[in-house]
Amino acid sequence: MAVEKIFFQSSMPRALSTLFQNVLGQNPAFHVTPTDGSLELLFGARANYTNSPEFKAQDAEVMRKAFAAFCRKGLQGYCDSLVEGTDKKYIMLKSRGWGVYRPFIETFYENPKVVCLVRNLKDVVASYEKIYRKNQDKHDPIRNDADARGTHLYKRVDDWVNPQNTIGRALERIQEIISWGYDNKMLFIKSEDFTVYPETTMKLVYDYLELPYFEHDFDNIQQLTSEDDEVYGLTSDLHVIRPKLEMKPSDANKVLDNHVRNFLHEKFRWYYDRFRYEK
Repeated sequence: MAVEKIFFQSSMPRALSTLFQNVLGQNPAFHVTPTDGSLELLFGARANYTNSPEFKAQDAEVMRKAFAAFCRKGLQGYCDSLVEGTDKKYIMLKSRGWGVYRPFIETFYENPKVVCLVRNLKDVVASYEKIYRKNQDKHDPIRNDADARGTHLYKRVDDWVNPQNTIGRALERIQEIISWGYDNKMLFIKSEDFTVYPETTMKLVYDYLELPYFEHDFDNIQQLTSEDDEVYGLTSDLHVIRPKLEMKPSDANKVLDNHVRNFLHEKFRWYYDRFRYEK
């Protein structure tokens, strides 16, 4: 069966993006992915299309249309293969890059719908620090005693929010989306709202996706996606979800001291203001 519509999820780290996928996957019309690499395939094709002399030597407009068709039909074939043998009509592809590369996707896929979950930044950072503290039996590349890198909480936080690292890269991408002015074409969801008002939040999702609402069971969520986080050098249970959607009290004020919380608020005030978070 061919997929009728392809949707995209591009969220902040530690913002319940895996849980969201598995809630959405309760809808039998949806196939949902773990962190997916199809965007990387498109990047590889784009690099060759841009740099190969075989394309440069031909009519530019003809090649542009041909490349767009290649991307569109290639992604369609990729998704059709994922749902082969099922009656799934829709697919939600998850990758952190879909949001900032929406203008690229738009060159071959009309009006791409991108969902982005966000979370209070202090809770995102506190989650990273808790993972670091929990996994002391394994080497963490963020810490290097020889050059005193990552040897203190302040240093680790500064490293995590650097654009070369996961949290910082996600923040920079959201800021770029806002700078370009297409944030109003995406659906931003606060993970806190998702846990406290799940039905209201999911109705917003279905309205945005222009699909009929499906009644979800937020007290009995099954794990449909799986990821081996050890591939990334991380603990293996980072993407294991809880079966019940509920709000866990924030412990960021215990994990992070006042200095770190103030640093995050001042450095990323635009994020706190845009999504109405308190420090």
